[in-house]
Amino acid sequence: MGRHILANRADFEAFAAEFARALRPGDVVALAGPLGAGKTTFVRSIVAALHGADTATSPTFTLRHRYAPPSSGSHPSGAPIEHLDLFRIEDSRELRELGLEDAFSGEAIVLVEWWERAPQLLPQRRYEIEIQGSGEEPRTVAVRTPS
Repeated sequence: MGRHILANRADFEAFAAEFARALRPGDVVALAGPLGAGKTTFVRSIVAALHGADTATSPTFTLRHRYAPPSSGSHPSGAPIEHLDLFRIEDSRELRELGLEDAFSGEAIVLVEWWERAPQLLPQRRYEIEIQGSGEEPRTVAVRTPS
């Protein structure tokens, strides 16, 4: 596991963008951390790095957003990005009704905020990112890579 201390928002966003360059279709990134830690900012930086657009928003109420790659993709995979936010999941039985499992088809890069609310939804092979800090404080980012 790698642990990184990032002094400011610019460093945090740059770290996420650099992390994004290693992602390929089928990769799953599980994001954890308290409210305000920067999970959605991390996702936004990944989407910007891979698709060149800073349009990612939190799908807290819709639970899922899909970002299609640009027609002239800058990322070698040209992969779509699935962004799930499981903050509102209170009971894992809700997952069957929501159909979120099809996000893990293998064609997209999947980014999951609040993954610990439904760990059974995610494959065992995944990146795990834990973010600590809030506001203008430095962020500590711990990364566990898939084995």
